[in-house]
Amino acid sequence: MHFLTRLLPSFLISWLLSFTLASLFHSQYVVNQLVSTGAKVSFGERIGLTLDDWLGLLPAYGAIIAIGLVIAFLIAGWLSKRLSQHRTALYTLAGLVAFTTFLLAMEIALNISVVAGARGWGFYAQLLAGAAGGYAFARLTQNHEKR
Repeated sequence: MHFLTRLLPSFLISWLLSFTLASLFHSQYVVNQLVSTGAKVSFGERIGLTLDDWLGLLPAYGAIIAIGLVIAFLIAGWLSKRLSQHRTALYTLAGLVAFTTFLLAMEIALNISVVAGARGWGFYAQLLAGAAGGYAFARLTQNHEKR
């Protein structure tokens, strides 16, 4: 029952934070690349593109992020039982490692960076999105693991 009442909602919030940040960073990276070529993009167009990207990336990228975070959080949970004083750092690192792993795996497997916003400095912004989700999960579940 704790899974349904505590872990699942905490995971969904953490996943939503990671996905939303990843999508936002992706959109702004792509728009900034357009602007650097001389294209004019208004603030309203930026918002529209960001919302369109959020909806467009949700099915595939959202699922990839969810799977990556589940695996990473399971490993972080196992490690935090042995290293409880580093619990928050372990989950934060787990989110970052999850993003690193699936972004590099997709690039190696497909020989291209599928997520356009994960090129150049955008790659590090994506890692930040994963770390934020891991940090959020650690904080949201901190009382759960103390029992």
